[in-house]
Amino acid sequence: MKEITLEDRIQAELASYNGLMGIYVNDFKGNKVEINTSEKFETASCIKTFILGTLYDEVEKGNKNLSDMLTYTKDNEIDGSGVLKSLDFGVQLTAKNIATLMIIVSDNIATNMMIDYLGLDTINTFIQSHGFTDTVLHNKINFSEYKQLGTTTPKEYGGIFEMICKEELISAQASKQMLEIFKKQHYNSTLTKSLPQYFLDSEDTGEEELIYIASKSGSMNACRNDGGIVSTPYGKYVIVLFNKNFTDPIYYPDHPATVFGSRISRLIFDQYLSLQGRIK
Repeated sequence: MKEITLEDRIQAELASYNGLMGIYVNDFKGNKVEINTSEKFETASCIKTFILGTLYDEVEKGNKNLSDMLTYTKDNEIDGSGVLKSLDFGVQLTAKNIATLMIIVSDNIATNMMIDYLGLDTINTFIQSHGFTDTVLHNKINFSEYKQLGTTTPKEYGGIFEMICKEELISAQASKQMLEIFKKQHYNSTLTKSLPQYFLDSEDTGEEELIYIASKSGSMNACRNDGGIVSTPYGKYVIVLFNKNFTDPIYYPDHPATVFGSRISRLIFDQYLSLQGRIK
């Protein structure tokens, strides 16, 4: 009888999916899943992960300071996700707080402020210098002027979270600080939608937090992406799920990319727990 592999089970889940999904998983035990991992995808807000990395790199080099004050001005006004758009011009926050808003509520205004603060060239230099040769930030967020925001591959997006997980991105201290920000991220529905909620909410269960997700997602008309680190009592794994070429551009919780992506996330999660910290 033919063995049904993990990849076979994933492909079976995707048999009726109307779109292209790129999947990258690493259990740090020598086992990976790589499906369409070299395919280039629009990053949408996933590019903000690389921007955060640039900030901490510039701080490490002494060029920037997390305590620097940044001011929200009309120059960076933009629609989309976030809270700054509801505040008045002139609001000042530290660079760290702006970067935190950029990640945890995917604030687009905070992102543009951070791009101005760091510089587009500095961000792309950081990306390239860390080996992410297929990743680029094309421009600031401006939906009326630009159709693209960033480009990357599932493998490279997984790569930056691997470095954070191993505390090798910039420094151990920087990696730990970034991890704490990613743990507070609000929009990880694809990764968590089908996971057992009991493990994810220690406040309601009264139990010790057994599972946490440190991630950054991103959505535009052309893509639905999610990726990050899943931490369990058996260890951590990195998972990336990128989607494109689907036919429905509308945003809603049960979008096919989210539904099928969440099924893959649950499949990987169950496999990892059942094998006590391995996916194969």
